[in-house]
Amino acid sequence: MTSTTSGTDLRRTVESFWAAAERRDWAAFAETLAEDVVYELPQTRERIRGRERYVEFNRDYPGDWHARIERIVAEPGFTGESWRPGQVVSWIHVTVGLEEMYAISFFTGDADGRIVAITDFWPEPYEPPAGREHLVERY
Repeated sequence: MTSTTSGTDLRRTVESFWAAAERRDWAAFAETLAEDVVYELPQTRERIRGRERYVEFNRDYPGDWHARIERIVAEPGFTGESWRPGQVVSWIHVTVGLEEMYAISFFTGDADGRIVAITDFWPEPYEPPAGREHLVERY
C-alpha cells in the first residue's frame, strides 16, 4: 500500500474488501483492514475494535449471506501537499437466504491504504405515508 493514499486507492481497497467478503477469503479481507480498525453499528450501538475481532465477526455471521455493490463514492485522502483520511461510501445489496436488504457503509482509510474505520447503517424498509400516490411511482 502507498503512503499517500488517494480516494481511488481507498475505493480499490473497499472493492477488495467486499469481494473478499463475498468469496469468504478471510485472509484477503483482513489485508484490507488496519490492525486497529474500529467498526460501528449506530442502530444497535455496537462497536468492534481490532482487525482480528472484526474478521471473526464477519466469518461467524450466521446464514448464507451475499453482498453486491450497488454504488461506491470516493473522496480523496491526498490532495496537493497534504494528506487527510480518505473517505469512501458504499451502498450494497445484501441477501441472507431469501431475505433482501440494503446497507450503507462509511469507510475511512489510513495513510497506508487500509481501512481504519467502518460505520454501517442497515435501514429497514417501510411503507410510505398515504396521500402522495399521485406524485410517486413504486418499484
